Amino acid sequence: MTPQAIENPLREGIRLEAAAEPCVMVIFGASGDLTRRKLMPALYNLTREQRLSSAFAVIGVARREKSDEGFREEMRQALAEFSRSRIDQNVWESFAKKLYYLVGDFSNPDIYPKLKEALARCDLKHGTLANCIYYLSTPPEAYQTIIEGLGHLGLQRPGLDGKGWKRIVIEKPFGYDLASARELNAKVAAVFEESQVYRIDHYLGKETVQNISVFRFANGMFEPVWNHKYIDHVQITAAEEVNVGSRGGYYDRSGALRDMIQNHMLQVFALVAMEPPVAFDADTVRDEKQKVFRAIRQIEPSEVANYMVRAQYAAGSVAGKKIAGYLQEPDVNSESTTETYAAIKFFVDNWRWSGVPFYIRTGKAMARRITEVVIEFKRPPQILFEEHAAGHIDPNLLVLRIQPDEGISIKSDVKLPGQRIRIRPVTMDFRYGSSFGVEIAEAYERLILDCMLGDSTLFTRRDGLEKTWEFVGKILEGWRQQNLKRLPQYEAGTWGPVEAQEMMGRDGRRWRRN
Repeated sequence: MTPQAIENPLREGIRLEAAAEPCVMVIFGASGDLTRRKLMPALYNLTREQRLSSAFAVIGVARREKSDEGFREEMRQALAEFSRSRIDQNVWESFAKKLYYLVGDFSNPDIYPKLKEALARCDLKHGTLANCIYYLSTPPEAYQTIIEGLGHLGLQRPGLDGKGWKRIVIEKPFGYDLASARELNAKVAAVFEESQVYRIDHYLGKETVQNISVFRFANGMFEPVWNHKYIDHVQITAAEEVNVGSRGGYYDRSGALRDMIQNHMLQVFALVAMEPPVAFDADTVRDEKQKVFRAIRQIEPSEVANYMVRAQYAAGSVAGKKIAGYLQEPDVNSESTTETYAAIKFFVDNWRWSGVPFYIRTGKAMARRITEVVIEFKRPPQILFEEHAAGHIDPNLLVLRIQPDEGISIKSDVKLPGQRIRIRPVTMDFRYGSSFGVEIAEAYERLILDCMLGDSTLFTRRDGLEKTWEFVGKILEGWRQQNLKRLPQYEAGTWGPVEAQEMMGRDGRRWRRN
């Protein structure tokens, strides 16, 4: 069945939008926070906006004992707390009838025949055409067990009549290092074809991240200057106000490099740096991203100190709230050297980006929450008006704000009104919310719908995943060789350690002030 076209009046104007085919979504780990906070609100809002087929159902699978009705009530409470839209009683009643719950332990082989029976019942009752998405919303340790369980009963294959597609969505972290990522990829490939696998990165579903490609390739004025001749450097920042909180046990085994840079931030980088694809389809776009990953200059373990800064937050205050230092957080080893802040400088060795440094930074317990891409352009070859400037003439900036306040701004210098020449910088701002007058959909809404439509453009492919782990792996090895007993500290509520400022300062540059 081909995707339907429907009228969606909740978008700007009335235009044709693609709606999903009939299917069942099986959520493994349905009692967890991801289901409550993200997946169920996304599915509800897609239903509310008529983006899902009426022939749709959800089967939640988890160990906790509860009935279908108990599951539905929990999900209603989750929507009341986390949905971006209010609950419409009519929509909810229709949606709730399609929610089912299956009690079972993923490691118990008995759960998979029960799941097969539940899928058959849903297919018969809701007409889902044997189409199915398996969503792994579980700890990574369960991935292999679930995949093998599905494969043992052939639940990854079409039905006996050859109809019905099957897809699997796998959350991060996808591996802990290059070796574990390759091992997991091999386990997945033993059961599923690569075309069935959707490695999800919610950053790629954010509206501004998607708009990077449109901004670059749909506007003739930017692509001609998108290269080393005109761009001085690129900064990508993902700062969080929150500390690790109750996630200390997980975070202490991960850290900022694995948690943010290896996946989210390198994916955003690839969209900024890749060449124009010959077509905007999944494989073509991901081919271009893979070329960029291959062109990243490797940082050898012995060079890590020259290109990388890592640190931990110390006690401080964020938004008026006192925060303990990382080493004092619950479930964190008091002698831990896990980084809560990481900044990296690297180069892309290709024609377009020769000599242009890319700077990436991310951290927890920082001054404010912001994710953005900053393109700093080179100064004119001769500054004619420096003596007329109200202060130093700053370079032109293009800022792509991913969150919050999604939008795009351009900073340039202009003459102030009056007879004398006086120059000051001004910013031209575009914001999604105010410009289009609609609430921006959550990233998971876009990504879940894309999976139902069979569009894997915004999902990570196996070769790209392994290439980013190869790059990050050498940095991790460099840290292991350094064997630091204590990391630099930065006060919670600030913009990170002085060492990161010094790294930029050595290049005659500075981090953008937010």
